[in-house]
Amino acid sequence: MATKWPKPAEGSWTEHYPELGTGPISFRDSTSREFYALEREAIFKRAWLNISRVEETPDAGSYITRRVEAADASLLLVKGADGRIRAFHNVCRRRGHTVAAPDFRATELRNTGTEFACGHCGWRYGLDGSLIAAPDADRFTGFDATELGLAEVHCDVWAGFVFVNFDTTPRQSLREFLGPMVTGLDDYPFEKLTERYDWVAHNNSNWKIFADAFQEYYHVPSLHTQQVPPEVRDPNAGFTCGHFQIDGPHRLVSTAGTRRWLLAPEYMYPIERATQSGLVGPWRTPDIGKLPTGLNPGGIEPWGISNFQIFPNIEILIYGGWYLLYRYWPTSHNTHRYEAFTYFHPARTVRERIEHEVAAVVLKEFALQDAGMLGGTQAALEYDVIDDYPLNDQEILVRHLHKVAVDWVEAYQREPAPAGV
Repeated sequence: MATKWPKPAEGSWTEHYPELGTGPISFRDSTSREFYALEREAIFKRAWLNISRVEETPDAGSYITRRVEAADASLLLVKGADGRIRAFHNVCRRRGHTVAAPDFRATELRNTGTEFACGHCGWRYGLDGSLIAAPDADRFTGFDATELGLAEVHCDVWAGFVFVNFDTTPRQSLREFLGPMVTGLDDYPFEKLTERYDWVAHNNSNWKIFADAFQEYYHVPSLHTQQVPPEVRDPNAGFTCGHFQIDGPHRLVSTAGTRRWLLAPEYMYPIERATQSGLVGPWRTPDIGKLPTGLNPGGIEPWGISNFQIFPNIEILIYGGWYLLYRYWPTSHNTHRYEAFTYFHPARTVRERIEHEVAAVVLKEFALQDAGMLGGTQAALEYDVIDDYPLNDQEILVRHLHKVAVDWVEAYQREPAPAGV
């Protein structure tokens, strides 16, 4: 019997969001150097950006460093004695040397104790960023230590996710920016899922082009033939996502799922059958408690995955008992750094640890199948032979992401120039 995929309750998804239109779209926002320069100012220096999770700075004095090329920033995040996580530009106030070495693996935990010391000049800063000592301070004219602390960056936490905002005065609080669709995950037990596997890929494509790969499943039957069941491999089988949703600049896609697929040996690697783990994660996961209704706002049954795409560059894909986190960091108009993380409940047995590692590896291959196409896609787009690309009803989130990016840039361009410029 042919599989019947869930359909929207009324009409098409584009009818639900008529402001997005139905015509072809341009991808010049992903090929233009000039647009990228504006995008950095309008988006990456103004939106709230997820940098880490609270588990990465668990104790007072623990810290991490991050580079955010799209905002021209090197960041230092540290947990203070008061339990608050603060973000600073990783720049000594004397001559601009880095205060903490930025070259380290993201999985390493570092602790500075009670202060940071610049390795070049010996200026010392407290965990709150204040300058607490400077050699021969009396040799500086008009020296005021209270005015020479580390330059702070706005920092806030939602559900254990640490965000920063580079704007002088953020236009919205973090919670206002996230909105009700995303904060519907307030009660999801992220704090129970702390066993993490991560990897980084440097991709020759604009950051939005990779994000598009996870916003629709129209391409799945053609690209991922080895890892999907027979019902999905047929491009004419009618496979669709069950629910799309838009809230402000953010997007959501949910799909149905059934464990029946897991029992089909013809589309699984032998290691998946042996470990009972793979593309959809471990077949068995610990009970992590009641899940919030905001996780599956479309009420899909049987529910499989919900992908919350938080503008501009983070995706949280939740599978119920575990989740994925993707970040896209632009490094130029046609390159970006792609970070991927899988989070599980801490393994209680050796078998569970193996299940987690198998899932992480298979998921990495799945993502890299998308990534492997994107350098060619970017090059073809930059030939600028075609400007109008048709999008179907299941690609509404692709349409939305590119519209929002253009809208933010145009709003920035409409602002009056600062006085004196």
